[in-house]
Amino acid sequence: MAAVVVAGCGQLSDTHRRPGNSHEVATAAPSTVNGEVVVPITIAQGQVSPPSGWVEIRKGQPVAITVTSDVSDEVHVHGYDVEAELLAGKAVTVRFTADVAGVFQVETHENKLVLTQLAVK
Repeated sequence: MAAVVVAGCGQLSDTHRRPGNSHEVATAAPSTVNGEVVVPITIAQGQVSPPSGWVEIRKGQPVAITVTSDVSDEVHVHGYDVEAELLAGKAVTVRFTADVAGVFQVETHENKLVLTQLAVK
């Protein structure tokens, strides 16, 4: 199923060759504010910070992913079909409830950077 989800935005092998796309470690621990999992991500000069990896989320939790990029692009949360336009230098937040279990990739469309993967259990 993951290959089908990833195929919509580019080949997995291509995204894994891009800078800042290691999936061996967890993305820096997100914070929780009023029960909402908050995941801040920055993209600068093609690098993802914190380095991309995994974020574990309990099924049913609300999630807020805030992305700030130095170039315009689009952020997409696979499996939840949540998308938002990224404007260079402006933070954008995508919010949704993680009500489907599985592993879901969060990436940019133009630069094909994997920002993180959400492991919803």
